[in-house]
Amino acid sequence: MTAMAEFKYIGTRPVRPDGLEKVTGRANFGADHALPGMLYGKVVRSPHAHAHVRSIDTSVAEAMPGVLAVVTAADFPDRSSLNWRRKGFNDNLMASDKVLYHGHAVAAVAATSSAEAQAAAEAVAVDYEVLDAVTDALEAMREDAPVLHDDLFTEGLARTPTKPSNLVKKQVIAKGDAQAAFAAADVVVERTFVTPMVHQGYIEPHACVANFNADGQATVWCSSQGHFDVRAMTAMALGMDLGDIRVIPAEIGGGFGGKTTIYLEPLAVKLSEKSGRPVKMVMDRDEVFRATGPASGTVNTVKVGCAADGRIVAMRAKLVYESGAYPGSPLGAGAMCIFAPYDVDDILIEGFEVVVNRPRVAAYRAPGAPQSMFASESVLDELAEKVGMDPIDFRLKNAAKQGTRAPYGPTFGPIGLRDCLQAAKAHPNYAKPLGENEGRGVAVGFWFNGGNQSSAEVHIAASGVVNVVEGSPDIGGSRASMALMAAETLGVPYERIRVRVADTDSTGYCATTGGSRVTFATGLAVIRACEDVIGELKRRAAAIWDIDAEQVRWRDGEARPAPGVNVQAEALSLADLARGAARTGGPVSGRASLTAQGPGPAFSVNMADVRVDRDTGRAAVTRFTAIQDAGRAIHPDYVEGQMQGGAAQGIGWALNEEYIYDNDGVLENPGFLDYRVPVASDLPMIDTQIIEVPNANHPYGVRGCGETPIVAPLAAVGNAVSRAIGVRMTRLPLSPPKVLQAIGNGRQRADAPL
Repeated sequence: MTAMAEFKYIGTRPVRPDGLEKVTGRANFGADHALPGMLYGKVVRSPHAHAHVRSIDTSVAEAMPGVLAVVTAADFPDRSSLNWRRKGFNDNLMASDKVLYHGHAVAAVAATSSAEAQAAAEAVAVDYEVLDAVTDALEAMREDAPVLHDDLFTEGLARTPTKPSNLVKKQVIAKGDAQAAFAAADVVVERTFVTPMVHQGYIEPHACVANFNADGQATVWCSSQGHFDVRAMTAMALGMDLGDIRVIPAEIGGGFGGKTTIYLEPLAVKLSEKSGRPVKMVMDRDEVFRATGPASGTVNTVKVGCAADGRIVAMRAKLVYESGAYPGSPLGAGAMCIFAPYDVDDILIEGFEVVVNRPRVAAYRAPGAPQSMFASESVLDELAEKVGMDPIDFRLKNAAKQGTRAPYGPTFGPIGLRDCLQAAKAHPNYAKPLGENEGRGVAVGFWFNGGNQSSAEVHIAASGVVNVVEGSPDIGGSRASMALMAAETLGVPYERIRVRVADTDSTGYCATTGGSRVTFATGLAVIRACEDVIGELKRRAAAIWDIDAEQVRWRDGEARPAPGVNVQAEALSLADLARGAARTGGPVSGRASLTAQGPGPAFSVNMADVRVDRDTGRAAVTRFTAIQDAGRAIHPDYVEGQMQGGAAQGIGWALNEEYIYDNDGVLENPGFLDYRVPVASDLPMIDTQIIEVPNANHPYGVRGCGETPIVAPLAAVGNAVSRAIGVRMTRLPLSPPKVLQAIGNGRQRADAPL
């Protein structure tokens, strides 16, 4: 790790500012808000995966005791003139002419109690014409498959299609000539890998309270990853002006990308408008699973060829991603990431996005990358076996480095992949012996990270306390990282910093908390706002000393005359200047709004040891090691927490988690009893090691660290199981029946070639 001696606060591990409120249960989450006279809203959902909506009769529900409002698609702005992407967004909130998945919203009611609202929802009569459903991506691509959208024509084809289909688009990323380069390969491995649709598994369900005022303005309280985007999406769905909606963020009980979109907020606003009362809506767990966005299921075929010495000469992939009922899969990100860790001249990636009768997918932590890199890292593991190389040495031989041009375009600056691989090779866990029926898997992870728009204000109280105001919901400890960067920049103690996540009317725009962008981008806005404050403090000190501001230096939280300036003056601390602010120009504040450029890409290396019970097929992870380049760990505890959390989710994805549908497109496991996320007894202690190769585009070297941890665990666990049983596993999850079948067969059939 890079020495941290040049920093006083960055790299330390103080208690997070919101910690006590959360562990004592005093923090307010989405379902905690209440208003006088509040109603309770419930959603009427389709029992069919694919059907025309012939009619909706709400008369019985409207006449029931306690019911004050019922809404359907007819209560929302007309959608007929919208393009199919915009119409699809609105239709996902509430279906109009068709329902496209089991659980699709068709109406909503508001009543004076939750029980009355539920009874009214059950009384809404919907007449459906049931249609054939398709929930499998490959089946949806067939010529004879049921077509979900009559106005969806495939983008990216050589010829413009003349009829609609379920294929949303084709995407190609190419570098060199992969087809020709395979001729130089001594060893080629080609396999098809299947990953299921999985859910983020956040503990807090979606919840909101909305109040539509008599003046035509609305206030929304909700749990989300980005309240500014909640405002924008709600305004778009309702045809309202952005300025007429205020969104106040609650704390968030988990999101992982699943709360970057909306499901309830426009319904609650419309019910409030119709009833004249505030409306609260909270999903139950069944609704969360059936009707919110999971991660894409995929079918990915990867072909890689290398020379006898292990040098990769060509890489090719065909990626098929489910987007659910409406377009919006993370196919592009999966294609960007799949081969990015390797310095190979000849690469071809073809991607296909497909709509199916399942809920529209949403982001899930490095959206798209875990699925594609499960395929690529599994093939690389098999290639290393075939050429007789250590799996880490094989990757070191081909690893991207500074100056490597990624297949998706950019040339990498300083990156930490090789450092991570070398740290993995030297880690004591890599040298530990394996027992009978045990295997060790290695995999590389990658995420390109995000920048985007952020704003921050810094206000200095008369006591010298520093108040930081910004608009990025805190998911993984970002208040602490903002406070640490403010403390470092201003030179004041961490304990004197207060960080507030403000509502949409109280601070400048901040993009969604996602893409590993907040510590990088909002942190950069905080730093710039602190620098603005420093400039103002220097001007105040200069006025006191009757010198020019350019003759003042700021260091360790104090203003001092620059060396050589002929003035007799004692240093003035931030607190000194704050106390006298009324006499030198008034309150001291700083602001910054920016579009952050240059987020540093992040690499990781994961190692998993597993033990397989050959009698039951159960694979248990006995040891897990996560190594990652964080650029600069602003708060190492929370970087390590991100690494451990991503590992836990990835282990669950690899071993247990999947959406299971019946033949009619009905989800059969919509709850944590049957959809099994890992619990503490399923996991080993997860060892972490932070590597620091600073990002030159950030004052403190930050790279985002939230996404990368979930990318490699799928392949690391898959490779470990494959090595433990001597059979290459290609279909997740690696549940006991699948592993037992592979052991019984003694082999795994290679899937059809590209």
